[in-house]
Amino acid sequence: MTRAPVAVVLVLHSHLPWVLHHGRWPHGSDWLCEAAIDSYLPLVAELQALRRGEVALPLTIGVTPVLANQLASPDFAAELERYFEQRLATCAEAPGALRAAGEAHLLPLVRFWETRLRSLRDRFRRLDGGIVGGLRELEQAGAIELVSSAATHAFLPLLARDESIRLQLALGRAEHRRLFGREPEGVWLPECAYRPRGRWKPLPEAPGSGPRRGIEEHLADAGFRYFFVDSHQARAGRSASAYGEPDDVPPPGEAANSPHHAYRVLGRPGGRTVSVLVRNPTASRQVWNRHLGYPGDQWYLEFHKIRWPGGLKFWRVSAPGSDLGAKAPYEPERAFGRAAEHARHFAELLEAIAAGREPPGNRPPSIIAIPFDTELFGHWWFEGVHFLGELGAALGDRRRLRPRTAAAALREHPARRGIRLQAGSWGAGGDFRMWLNDETRWTWQRLWALEAGFWDRAAAALRDPARRPILAQAARELLLAQASDWQFIMTTGQAGDYAARRFTTHCAEAEFLLAALDPGNPHLAAAHARAGELGRRDHCFPEILPAVEAALHGSREVVV
Repeated sequence: MTRAPVAVVLVLHSHLPWVLHHGRWPHGSDWLCEAAIDSYLPLVAELQALRRGEVALPLTIGVTPVLANQLASPDFAAELERYFEQRLATCAEAPGALRAAGEAHLLPLVRFWETRLRSLRDRFRRLDGGIVGGLRELEQAGAIELVSSAATHAFLPLLARDESIRLQLALGRAEHRRLFGREPEGVWLPECAYRPRGRWKPLPEAPGSGPRRGIEEHLADAGFRYFFVDSHQARAGRSASAYGEPDDVPPPGEAANSPHHAYRVLGRPGGRTVSVLVRNPTASRQVWNRHLGYPGDQWYLEFHKIRWPGGLKFWRVSAPGSDLGAKAPYEPERAFGRAAEHARHFAELLEAIAAGREPPGNRPPSIIAIPFDTELFGHWWFEGVHFLGELGAALGDRRRLRPRTAAAALREHPARRGIRLQAGSWGAGGDFRMWLNDETRWTWQRLWALEAGFWDRAAAALRDPARRPILAQAARELLLAQASDWQFIMTTGQAGDYAARRFTTHCAEAEFLLAALDPGNPHLAAAHARAGELGRRDHCFPEILPAVEAALHGSREVVV
């Protein structure tokens, strides 16, 4: 009997925290502009080209609401134009400096970057609605599926109040509908972070609340149909972590489930269920592994060697382990040719996975789900967007494989078996340690107190027209403080001072606004003025109060 083709679900998760009006370099708006030029614009361009060539690559693309709000902002468009001008000015300056330094052999690469930048700038100017509009048009044409996420990418299992989880999800769904014009079926759990129903006590000093609902219950109540987890959370093989190889997940021999099928998540008996797709460890590792994955190939652009001043990159990875001073000049044609070879190799790998049989039940695979951070493609791995385009053609030649969006794959291969997921994430160690540790403990203590202060005041403030604008901006500052980025950056130590400053800034602003909501507080007028100032700086989520009301009362619907 002929097997049905296996659905290949390629998922790209796109996220950056709110950086508009919080400086430029290195972690302000330049961070966002760099991601747009390196990853988001090239991806939209590649998908449009594939569509014109009638090549199907039905990606599932997640865009966090906080990122979408920034990409849709006129302030971002102005910042990106400035960034293009800065980059092009660097290209104009580089030839003279290179000749003076005896490096005239790098001049063709200056022309390469100038041509690329001008093309991307022209494409951005032609996009109706910018990057958000380009993605929306691709989904309307049936070329991709867009999924949502928690509003500011909060680490949901560690939030102290269920109202906070409901607000993150309800607002995320409402903002997705506002910006992309459709209800999302799927959701990306920030950091793939999940906890089941049960006792919640992440730290001894955490506020006691007894047993708490599982994350899947919140997702079902918010109206989402499916989400994604890493393989070890389903005990389906060794994880291929986005942030390093974990060292304490179940070894392959203990795997009880296959990563090659969708499951119904078993939560509270009688409750609504959601489906889960499991990250394929073999396919993911081929791209992510820092030693064996494709991005380490000698012909690809070297990420870490940059010419200063200006910031142009002229060198390739070169020999494995080579010192930055020994890097050879980059050769674009050779690199893009190598990306095409790797795309064909990846298609062969997926076909080999699809051909296998495995326990339990000796069932053949039905779904291969492969999620990545979008910024891997183009930013960290410069040729990665081209790799995706070539992969679309390579997959079209494979009879056992059928590229599908996540929603389409679930329609063809619905979740029939139940599964109980274990708590965890796709971070290093497979648990919560990248976000909850000795370096970040203080952030959770402050956040939990801030959550209590917000929700204890919310109902009364919602009834008072004079206090509603203050509550709205306090909600924005609370949400921005909840972004998982701050603890992650503190843990890696790469920009810990910046992350701590951003976290404490948003907490302090929210605390001031909330205190002014108390009866008899003399600072109500000052809080109104401050809320207006912050509304111009942190101008995300324009319709936030309906989501606050829905979260407060446990309602699924957000009416705006």
